[in-house]
Amino acid sequence: RFLEEELRLKVNKEKSAVDRPWKLKFLGFSFYWKKDGTGIRVHPKSVKKLKAKLKAVTGRSNAKGVKKRIVRLRQIITGWVNYFGIADMGRTVKELDEWLRRRIRMCYWKRWKKVKTRYDNLVKLGIDEHKAREYSNTRKGYWRISNSPILTRALTNEWLKKQGFPTITERYLLVH
Repeated sequence: RFLEEELRLKVNKEKSAVDRPWKLKFLGFSFYWKKDGTGIRVHPKSVKKLKAKLKAVTGRSNAKGVKKRIVRLRQIITGWVNYFGIADMGRTVKELDEWLRRRIRMCYWKRWKKVKTRYDNLVKLGIDEHKAREYSNTRKGYWRISNSPILTRALTNEWLKKQGFPTITERYLLVH
């Protein structure tokens, strides 16, 4: 009331609060207690916003080519990690990386579309013919297949890196 009546300031009641530091969100960060004092971490809402951005780029209906996706992913990841680099987010970054790689694998599976294309690409990437035939004929959804042992063996982390896909962990280690 003092701020509004005496100082004549507008107060956004949804954003303003007096609470414990670990319950608040400030500029996308939140705070927590650790042995040697206070730590900074990324607020879960900020992680959710990043996932939404990455989801838009790695969407199944997104018809952009691989090169454009790589460029856009690199821009988003670089900006996000540069901003939130001061936070302690080792585990968060690792989980985001795993999720992003799965999204990319899903995009490739969707792109291959036809059974023959899937079979040919799986064999080309080193999967034996029997397993390649079995998986290329599956009716399971794109997201489910993206986490299958066959696709993770075919589209390995190293292969994705060789294609030029950025990793959040590498960027975080450069900044932090």
